[in-house]
Amino acid sequence: MRIFLTGVAGFLGSHLAERLKDLGHEIVGIDSMIGGDQRNIPDGVDFYQCDCRDRSTVQNLLSGCDVVYHCAALAYEGLSIFSPHLVTRSIVDASASVFSAAIASGVKRIIFCSSMARYGRNSVPFQESYIPAPQDPYGIAKLAAEQLLKNMCEVHGVEYVIAVPHNIIGPRQKYNDPYRNVASIMTNLILQGRRPIIYGDGNQRRCFSFIQDCVEPLALMLEAKSATNEVINIGPDDEFISINQLFEKLRQVTGYNGKPIHMPDRPQEVKEANCASDKAKRLLGYEPKTKIQTGLKSIVDHIQERGTQQFEYHLELEIDSDLMPNTWRNKSFS
Repeated sequence: MRIFLTGVAGFLGSHLAERLKDLGHEIVGIDSMIGGDQRNIPDGVDFYQCDCRDRSTVQNLLSGCDVVYHCAALAYEGLSIFSPHLVTRSIVDASASVFSAAIASGVKRIIFCSSMARYGRNSVPFQESYIPAPQDPYGIAKLAAEQLLKNMCEVHGVEYVIAVPHNIIGPRQKYNDPYRNVASIMTNLILQGRRPIIYGDGNQRRCFSFIQDCVEPLALMLEAKSATNEVINIGPDDEFISINQLFEKLRQVTGYNGKPIHMPDRPQEVKEANCASDKAKRLLGYEPKTKIQTGLKSIVDHIQERGTQQFEYHLELEIDSDLMPNTWRNKSFS
């Protein structure tokens, strides 16, 4: 099968492309390279540097493709409070472009990677049946893209699947980005001998999903009839830990003896975020295999192999208000 995959040089996209290649599929991949890394792109992928919003180029590249995986996005939930235009256009505009080009090209199915930010402050664990209530521009944009996809596919008779991964960790995750990826940020700082930052009291809780435990159900969504026109959470629901506990686990993996620095809460941060995985288990036979300690060890090994990096404050901050974390305003990780 010929598959079109956005965000192929990124964390999730590159691992998914690798798995689909292993299954014998042909991959056409695009990436704007804002957050991608050339080293992540698997051998044999037909790669083009392209912004998803360039609809005409996307449609030309889609020629002959059967299925689209739309993984690309500036996945900055916290930053979206201060750069809503930057973040939402990378999701809403880009998704509309990709979906329009895909449908016009005659693809059979579109698989969209949404976010558990769609659930907001709903009670945990988040169920797919909940009415979404996003709390920030990122979550709002992801939900808007979902609604676009449903509407366009239902009108034009194209199958869709909406995957809802949550807090993915693992090798190839961008670790020099000061705005996202808490486990990778902490690891990069610790391996530099620097104290990691925890926002608030650190009691906010998450489930962290190892990359391969997300890639496998995504790969099954390619052809699974049971997944047709469904919203499906993918991620573990059995290791619900606080950010303080995450730090303690990293201490165990790295042997770090220091203490974190606590900073004020970030605005609109959801304190409890955990998805139920019952539906994925029922429809896809999903079963997470990697415990968080193993996942964190893989991050440490990856950063040690590639080398620690200085943090890059590479994105525009549109709204400089009193709510902005000082670590961002002062570029504290530099």
